[in-house]
Amino acid sequence: MRSRSRSPVATGPEQVFRDLREVAQRVRDGLAREIPESSEELPADELPAGQISRFARQERDRVLSAGAVGLEKLAEGRADEISDDESFGMEAIVLLEGRPAILVQNHDFTPQEGDWAVLDGHRAAIRESIARVGRVEVTGHSSLDWIGTAFLVGPDAVMTNRHVAAEFAHGDGTGWTFHEGMSAELDMGEEYGAVPEDRGPAYEVSEVLGIHRDVDMALLRVSPAAGGPLPTPLAVAGDAPADLPGRPVYCVGYPAADGRRNEPESMRRIFMDIYNVKRLQPGTTTELVPEQAVIKHDCSTLGGNSGSPVFDLTDHRVLGLHFGGRYGFGNYAVPLWQFEDDPLLRRAEVNFV
Repeated sequence: MRSRSRSPVATGPEQVFRDLREVAQRVRDGLAREIPESSEELPADELPAGQISRFARQERDRVLSAGAVGLEKLAEGRADEISDDESFGMEAIVLLEGRPAILVQNHDFTPQEGDWAVLDGHRAAIRESIARVGRVEVTGHSSLDWIGTAFLVGPDAVMTNRHVAAEFAHGDGTGWTFHEGMSAELDMGEEYGAVPEDRGPAYEVSEVLGIHRDVDMALLRVSPAAGGPLPTPLAVAGDAPADLPGRPVYCVGYPAADGRRNEPESMRRIFMDIYNVKRLQPGTTTELVPEQAVIKHDCSTLGGNSGSPVFDLTDHRVLGLHFGGRYGFGNYAVPLWQFEDDPLLRRAEVNFV
């Protein structure tokens, strides 16, 4: 198989799927079930949008059909015969089926097929996880209105990345303060299709508890914007799982548009330009590098996922704090159990379990 530069897929289909032929057939079955376009002419004022939508669906179908052929060739040991179109199609299938970024709506997610049907058996716990993750929004910033993801870890504390908090706060030698004229809050909604009246709970960021000097981590104090109690914090892993790598995990966050993707125009057509909203992103851990305080994982994340929690699918404890990724190599998170005795996390009363 020809190598493709800067692939957005961190893990190949042969590592992601148990049965490549079964996945190829499922993709074809899904394409066959789609409702064909109506032959009725659209009104003139709707015609351009309808043509664009039709073209996007046709492009998506073409790419996925090519990917199904590529999966079959890979299963038959004919990797050297896979074309660039088939390779790109396999990447799209991995992103859509193997490592999906599932839209969250009404604090829930749609039933899944294939390997990730396992999520349905964890629905109640995943809903609890989803409810404790929000989008970090700012006022007074010169160019941004939101900057990443954060999640509840203590009685009144949330965790995010250092590079997220640095957008609205700075250190003065004795502590951390907001940039002049800026404020921040955590919006727990921002779901696809939600109207302003359906806005989720919002928590004001009242204080920067601290920004870690060694890892990409920050702790913020929050309070409900409309009064009332905060939800109970997420459970954070106080010990390492026994079977890293290869452990099923999931992120919850707000992936943003990222122009670094390989063939961004085709990717845009496939994923229909839906960004900046809450998603559930399953995957697996791929490596633990304890001396660098890093867990690698292959969930399909983008820039807005900075500060996302990486949950263990087995017990729904937070294993890591996602802080970045590199296409074709994987994503990186801080293994939180290594910081149970850290003074900053103790000050925030992080809920280690």
